[in-house]
Formats: sequence, C-alpha cells, structure tokens
Amino acid sequence: QVQLVESGGGLVQAGGSLRLSCAASGRTFSYYAMGWFRQAPGKEREFVAAISWSGGSTYYTDSVKGRFTISRDNAKNTVYLQMNSLKPEDTAIYYCARGPSARTVVGGTVSGWGQGTQVTVSS
Repeated sequence: QVQLVESGGGLVQAGGSLRLSCAASGRTFSYYAMGWFRQAPGKEREFVAAISWSGGSTYYTDSVKGRFTISRDNAKNTVYLQMNSLKPEDTAIYYCARGPSARTVVGGTVSGWGQGTQVTVSS
C-alpha cells in the first residue's frame, strides 16, 4: 500500500507563491501518473493538475493554467506543485493522488490519497 504525504501548505497573501510537495513510499512511484486535487470548504474535490509517469505530459484545470506548474522527481519519489500568483479562490485543502495514466487522473480515476495540506490565500 503506497503512502502519500503532502507538505508545503500555509498562509500566503494574494499574489504570493507556494510550493507543495508529495512524497510517496514504495518502489513503484515511477510507474504511475500523479495528480493534485483540491477541496474548498463546502465544495466538492476538484482536479488541479496531473503529470505522466515520465513527466513528459502535464494537464491543468483552466483556472490554474499559467500560474501552477506540476513536476516530479522519480529519484526522490516526489511530485511538486509550484503555485504562483495565488488568488483567494485557490484556498483549499490540496491532495495528491496517483493513477494509471495522466488522462485517468484528470478524470478522477485515482488510487490512494494523501492526508492533504491546507493552502490559505488572504486578500
């Protein structure tokens, strides 16, 4: 059973930046696509970004395109989410997850969630 541990969340002013990390246990990290999702208070969890096992393909939800960048380091079993130009509407708990391919992650077909990390953007 893979374990995913997110970190890097915090409180930041609008326009600021944060870098989230998700560390995975086990030796199969590089076999899977990875993704980031978020859940704001009172809302359903939504897809944010996905990356293929090789890092060669990335996908983003429209609201974060040009501001967020997903990347991965297979040698460190870690996936990252660099978030720039943050807005109050980015406030949410951010979760990482893995899936068989980046496209399936985009569609929400994932196996294994981390515990999440809180991101709060003040106006």
